Amino acid sequence: MDHDVNAIELFLDRACNLVAAGGSGQVCGHEGCLPMVRRRCAGATSPQARSTGSSASWSNASSTTWMPSKTTDRVQAADLPARTEQSQAKLQKLRQKLRGLQAVREQLEQTPDQQLSLTDPDSRATTTHSMKGTALVGYNVQTVVDARHHLIVAHEVTATGSDRAQLSKMAKAAREAMDSKRLNVVADRGYYGGPELKACADAGLKAYVPKVMTSNSAAQGRFSKHDFIYIARDDEDQCPAGERAIHRFAREEGGLLIHLYWTSACSNCLIKNRCTTSSYRRIWRWEHEEVVEAAERRLARNPEMMKLRKRPWSTFSARSSTGWVQLHFLTRGSENVATEMSLNVLAYNMKRVITLLGIGRTIKAMRLAGA
Repeated sequence: MDHDVNAIELFLDRACNLVAAGGSGQVCGHEGCLPMVRRRCAGATSPQARSTGSSASWSNASSTTWMPSKTTDRVQAADLPARTEQSQAKLQKLRQKLRGLQAVREQLEQTPDQQLSLTDPDSRATTTHSMKGTALVGYNVQTVVDARHHLIVAHEVTATGSDRAQLSKMAKAAREAMDSKRLNVVADRGYYGGPELKACADAGLKAYVPKVMTSNSAAQGRFSKHDFIYIARDDEDQCPAGERAIHRFAREEGGLLIHLYWTSACSNCLIKNRCTTSSYRRIWRWEHEEVVEAAERRLARNPEMMKLRKRPWSTFSARSSTGWVQLHFLTRGSENVATEMSLNVLAYNMKRVITLLGIGRTIKAMRLAGA
């Protein structure tokens, strides 16, 4: 970045010198000067003179020097002051833009996440799974929908870029809003994460979240981690060949304590090519891996839960596309956006309750509730 700024500064300085010369023949155009504003040069060679030795298109030029003729790049003497003033004004604007960009860079370096939005300072870049490699600058809206009545029971506007750390927080908020001790939480794989699954388990919430497949072993025809059986009594993993992978050591990665296992029998294993391309097959296991395994078994026993997850959200999306909920926020700032989202949720829930109960029963229920 600093190298680019210095290059631009050098470019502007040379341009200013050329503009100040005004094409009087006092500035060389074949060394450090810019070809686009070159006027005369006593040391440059004509392109045609270099190639053919001819100077038909050049006046007062030999085979080694050249000078533009009156019909080539001619500038009237009366126009020089005006053109010089215009060029200097343009260069001044470029300098002002450069200073503005430098100020933006200083602000960006002071932000903790290295993000800066000039439209809405509170917004952040969020990942988009529909277009990989791109990001949407805005807000991440979390909603929890009741599977029975399709009402939004909890929502929150966040500036985090992903959903990975939102599962337990939103599930607890929904349980409090519904005044229910037991709650089944269904979410897509974007919410999958060991710490979040453990937080739900500790709070007595049953989470149904499909696992994110990050390994290519199964796709390449090799054994996956599910083919290894963990024996809790011995703290060992049994591989598909029947060998025991013993515990080697533990280390912390990303704030999680990870245990590593492998067996020394890999070098003589007959099915090693179906297991790993390395010298040994290493098994990684989180210290609370049993929570993750319990969640996977629970989802395997109830695969219909993922179909249930689509139904409430599809109803809410239909209302959004027809105008009941805005797809783009009209306000700026986290507080204003949160207020706008609350109004959208209120409008959607009102419409949904009227659809379920009718206008008369809705008004009666609101009066009983003291609204």
